[in-house]
Amino acid sequence: MFEMARNIETKLERAFAPQNLTVRDVSSQHAGHAGARPGGQTHFEVEITAAHFDGLSRVAAHRAIMAELGEEFASSLHALNIKAKGLG
Repeated sequence: MFEMARNIETKLERAFAPQNLTVRDVSSQHAGHAGARPGGQTHFEVEITAAHFDGLSRVAAHRAIMAELGEEFASSLHALNIKAKGLG
């Protein structure tokens, strides 16, 4: 796993204690698009299931995740496809 994926995973685990978390680097699918860089680590997919998201709207769950990854977006993270679910 590359550094950016590891950073994303570590921060989301610490913030949300998920039951399930998958982080995938899909940068290769975006070569030539805005924000893409040679070497990747710019576009990711996250699937996360955590009690923290119970009762939250989709927008609120996405905002919570984005807030945790502010440093990554300020550096080289360009895009994040989020699939967040609560346990209930």
